[in-house]
Amino acid sequence: MIGKLLDEAIPKFGIPFDPGFRPAALWVRAYCQRLGAGRRPLLFALRRPDGTVFHHSIELLPDTPETAEANYRYAERTLKYLLWQKGANEVLASGCPEVVPRLAAAYAPGGERSFDADFMGNLVFLAPFSVRAVKESEIPAPNEPKFRMGGCWKGCRIGFDLGGSDRKCAAVIDGEVVHTEEVPWAPIGVADWRYRRDGIIDSLKRAAAHLPRVDAIGGSSAGVYVNNEVRSASLFRGIPKEDFDAHVRTLFIDIAREWGVPLYLMNDGDVTALAGAIQLNDHPVLGMAFGTSLAGGYCGPDGGLTPWLNELAFVPCDFRAQGPGCPQDDWSGDYGCGAQYLSQQAVGRLALAAGVEFAPDCDTLPLRLKEMQRRLDKEDDPVAADIFKAVGRYLGYTVAYAADFYTLKRFLALGRVTSGRGGDIIISESTAVLKGEFPEIAEKVKIEMPDETSKRHGQAVIAATLPPDEVI
Repeated sequence: MIGKLLDEAIPKFGIPFDPGFRPAALWVRAYCQRLGAGRRPLLFALRRPDGTVFHHSIELLPDTPETAEANYRYAERTLKYLLWQKGANEVLASGCPEVVPRLAAAYAPGGERSFDADFMGNLVFLAPFSVRAVKESEIPAPNEPKFRMGGCWKGCRIGFDLGGSDRKCAAVIDGEVVHTEEVPWAPIGVADWRYRRDGIIDSLKRAAAHLPRVDAIGGSSAGVYVNNEVRSASLFRGIPKEDFDAHVRTLFIDIAREWGVPLYLMNDGDVTALAGAIQLNDHPVLGMAFGTSLAGGYCGPDGGLTPWLNELAFVPCDFRAQGPGCPQDDWSGDYGCGAQYLSQQAVGRLALAAGVEFAPDCDTLPLRLKEMQRRLDKEDDPVAADIFKAVGRYLGYTVAYAADFYTLKRFLALGRVTSGRGGDIIISESTAVLKGEFPEIAEKVKIEMPDETSKRHGQAVIAATLPPDEVI
């Protein structure tokens, strides 16, 4: 059945230079079309140490030799998405008893999802990770706290946004932006933690020079942060664990103490969503930042930010698994996950597949992205156009799959990959995919971008609004 489902998941909108792409949304639709009277409910409860509980349910086909692998594939990919969307260290599952032991084995040490288990347990929630079957009566009730933060403009504020290829900073006085700046840097892989700290302090000082005083600081960066503490972030990869624990984990707490002002730090995807809600004056908003990796954030139907992780770099979007051409994430080891399709990594991968030859000094993903954008904007290069067309089609199918997990209305795309004409192509192609393959979603969801200035500096400005007015 797995093979039949993959055949039925061939996209109408083919992906240039990646013909094997099999969208999760099409695979799941083909699977669910087979559900009949024998369908069986499977309920997941994801629980955190603080008592937060998330619920999500799906339906599986009857357990037969023919359906076993498809059932497991659907359940496993759903749980993978939920963990990186919501975040938890304990998974309780009710129903479909033959599936849960396989999930538990996958997330056990040495299992195919041991990276995810270790990340959620040891790094994010500092507690053991587990997956276990329970009776329906043992499933705890949902408990999802809401957070309302951002949109505060009082006083003299600094906002920063830390990416893998540049750091942006803004100075804001009572809602008026008086300074924005983008400074290149290359922290990825640098072992010395001081490089990051010194760069951050440098940007803060540059912004502070444009203010009569500093009342508060707000920050944005890809990764997982709990109460301003760094739990895990690609920005800090390459730093020895001893230095990470001693200096990086509390880096932003230490900076707040040194500057003597409130500092609020959030995942850059959350700031993307917040920017969307503020700029569009509408919600819910799902935002993604297409940068060195892929960040996500979400403002719910009530306009409030959520306690979810929204680490969409790791969520599945291609169900071809380890099939030919399916890219493997260099960190988690999994196949077909978001960062390989909606980031600089996607542009670099597609360019190589297209046979693009780069100059010897054009040897990094940021430089190769810049080169493809130059070829498109200055030379109207058809290969470059097809690369951004591919990213746009990836996005359309990814948004369709996200509709299984999020309430969607507005989708906002930000990040360096969306700059220039490439961004227009991405929006046009993703919208066409929704209209052509998922008209029921297209009627409800609008995919869009802010203006060019906001795309490059908007997250830093919006980050400045994170500290509440009452803390100033």
